[in-house]
Amino acid sequence: MAKNKIVSVNPSNYESLGEVEYSSEEEIKDKVKKANAVKKEWKELGLEGRVNALRKVLDKLSERKDELAKLAAKEMGMPISQSKADVQDGINFFSWYLDNASKYLSPEVVYEDGKVTQTVFYEPLGTAAVITPWNFPLSNFVWGAGQNLIVGNTVVYKTSEECPLFGKLLEETINSAGLSQGVFLEIYGDGTVGDFLAHQDINLISFTGSTKVGKHLYRVGGEKFIKVVCELGGSAPGVVFADANLDEVIEVIYGNRFTNCGQMCDALKRLIVHKSIFDEVVERLKKKLESLRVGNAEDEATDIGPLVAKRQVELLEEQVKDAVDKGAKIVTGGKRPEKLSGAFYEPTLLTNVTTDMRVWQEEVFGPVLPIVSFETDEEAVAMANDTKYGLGSYVYTKDKEKALEIASRIDAGMVSINAASYINACSPFGGYKDSGIGREHGKFGFAELTQVKVVAIEK
Repeated sequence: MAKNKIVSVNPSNYESLGEVEYSSEEEIKDKVKKANAVKKEWKELGLEGRVNALRKVLDKLSERKDELAKLAAKEMGMPISQSKADVQDGINFFSWYLDNASKYLSPEVVYEDGKVTQTVFYEPLGTAAVITPWNFPLSNFVWGAGQNLIVGNTVVYKTSEECPLFGKLLEETINSAGLSQGVFLEIYGDGTVGDFLAHQDINLISFTGSTKVGKHLYRVGGEKFIKVVCELGGSAPGVVFADANLDEVIEVIYGNRFTNCGQMCDALKRLIVHKSIFDEVVERLKKKLESLRVGNAEDEATDIGPLVAKRQVELLEEQVKDAVDKGAKIVTGGKRPEKLSGAFYEPTLLTNVTTDMRVWQEEVFGPVLPIVSFETDEEAVAMANDTKYGLGSYVYTKDKEKALEIASRIDAGMVSINAASYINACSPFGGYKDSGIGREHGKFGFAELTQVKVVAIEK
């Protein structure tokens, strides 16, 4: 693993923002060694002590939230209004974890009779390798590292090579909170750096990213016989039934597909619409997308910013070309904007979509939405489940009983009905099939990251 530099590029204009040194093998080994050296101290500090220490981290993140949001917009292209919301969401989630840690991690009496008491204790696993992507820089850190730190695991953290300057600012902010050296450490680089980290003397791998890499890390963890928690890709279906309230649904579909330029793991990526309202849904979405402002992520008026990098635009172009070559129709979009020089791609609708197209079979990480029609509920469910993924899903109908019945038949870890969001710090986030192993958030996320010990004692 050669030592070199990561060049951070602004995807809104391809200007260089700065450089960060790759972490060398020696640096990674040293940081893992430091994390292992302090893990006993961090564990023995106790839950209350760790929560108090981490509240100082939360305070520091809150103090610098505007700076963090502006850098995320500049470095990975999330529109500044959305970036501010993401940073605040991350802070809110971290706050919930801290506020509720004692509720879910305190010793729990599970059995008691006249002679014996059995108590369950939740203990840390040790040192966690936490690896996250670029699409929600602060929330990804909070989701990946927050609960790990609270339960008592030390963390060696690698953020994406697409947002290294954000990683540096994050590291500086956390270090200013006064945690013991080794409790939280960062490394920098591409996938080779993350892979090297995963092969070190660690006790847990927590990974968010592609299914391909997640499966590789799962094999690495299997060889080491350690726990691996993975939140991976998705190709979420959205099923619109004939009775759906389109005045509400169109805005919800737009948000579920096109927020952050469509770069969300659980974004709505395949729209399945009842035949009787298909043309109306397509026309309404077309009108909505053509009213949007595509532009620089730092502009408060921007609705759709750039993709994270030029390579993402090129991949999207390949996927759309494959669809068009096989007969798909571009309703709107389908190309780079003429007057913008960054990693931009117009919000796009595709019809005449067939299941052999890449936009149906693959995860599409960008502002492209393929739309198909159905006639029967059975057909809709079959189409919804026609994917190797099973992360998020969306159901639109006024009939709540029907919505719940359809939700029970969709093979996904999360289902949103109409405008209701499933994303909450107390609710599990994770998927079926190739969308991951394990869950984040709430009591479910805490449990994933701990050893469960039962102690029986005579009265």
